[in-house]
Amino acid sequence: MAANGASCEQPQKRAGAKDKLNGKSADLSLRERRQKDKEERLSLVLWRRPVTTLHYFLLETLLKLKEWTFKLWQRRGIVFLCLVLCSLFSIAYSTEGEHQQYVQYLEKKFLWCAYWVGLGILSSVGLGTGLHTFLLYLGPHIASVTLAAYECGSTDFPEPPYPDQIVCPEDGGVEDTISLFSIMSKVRLEACMWGAGTAIGELPPYFMARAARQSGADPDDEDYEEFEEMLEQAEGAQDFVTRAKLGVQHMVQKVGFFGILACASIPNPLFDLAGITCGHFLVPFWTFFGATLIGKAIIKMHIQKLFVIITFSKHIVEQMVSLIGSVPKLGPSLQKPFRQYLEAQRNKLHHAGGSAPADENWLSWVFEKVVLVMVCYFVISIVNSMAQSYAKRLQQLRHSEEKTK
Repeated sequence: MAANGASCEQPQKRAGAKDKLNGKSADLSLRERRQKDKEERLSLVLWRRPVTTLHYFLLETLLKLKEWTFKLWQRRGIVFLCLVLCSLFSIAYSTEGEHQQYVQYLEKKFLWCAYWVGLGILSSVGLGTGLHTFLLYLGPHIASVTLAAYECGSTDFPEPPYPDQIVCPEDGGVEDTISLFSIMSKVRLEACMWGAGTAIGELPPYFMARAARQSGADPDDEDYEEFEEMLEQAEGAQDFVTRAKLGVQHMVQKVGFFGILACASIPNPLFDLAGITCGHFLVPFWTFFGATLIGKAIIKMHIQKLFVIITFSKHIVEQMVSLIGSVPKLGPSLQKPFRQYLEAQRNKLHHAGGSAPADENWLSWVFEKVVLVMVCYFVISIVNSMAQSYAKRLQQLRHSEEKTK
């Protein structure tokens, strides 16, 4: 009997080992296929396959428009309410009366806030690659207001949105009355709106991961796939990047609101992972968005704003220009254009009612071209990303057809 029992157990063990081996080989082949598909998609870029990339981009755009139209139709009550409100505002805008001053004030503030919120969304939404709108727009804006405040001795120049150029008030002011807090309050609205935009831009990874966890479906997102693989291989993680990602994931998962707040309050390139983690573990929406909004629009923005204001305060700028001049051999030649640029900016601030000097400086010309190149790269990355999304649709369709055969 004992011999018969032992002989029965041996085939069962062999069968179990065989099933485990088959499972591992199936996982390996699936990973190899995913890697091959990913490499094939990444080769689909404008500079390698321009015609196919543009063709797939247009098809993906049409599909996205169809999906968004269907979603709007599902929420037609909200859409109808928005249309009614827009119609009422349009009537109030076109009707003459004493209310026009309030309408124009609201229009001015709304457009100004929408501009900065839009730039914040572009910075973090991840359409292909984020447009670094802080370095290109908000940072230079805060720097120009800081330089103007020290040059004018006042922050009483027009309320934002400014005219084409900031002009010092005619009565002037006393430079000693300028403080960090007065400059921070001058740019607080646009900075907070930009921060709120970056918080809104973090929502897509959260919603994607939450929907995937609730439905159990395979999400159409590579970041989420990497996140699941990272959770599976958590114990064997050795490299610094993987350990950093796991650190963010553990902090958000265990600490909750304050963990999200800590991750959102500092410059953190891994914050997308926080959104995916919160969605995957079904963290409530207002816990995630509330912490993200407070961290990015209030805490982080005040840190960044303070850094820019201190960096471009008058004595720091003068010290930096002097430091450039002290560089052996190249110093004087590098110092000259910086001095010319600062002098040109000071002259512009004092040309009230007249035309500003038209002298172009090569620094401003280079900055304009850098902005243009980065915007073009952002647009190209969106085209590539959407074309690759359509290629992934085709790959999934092909694999599903292979399964049915």
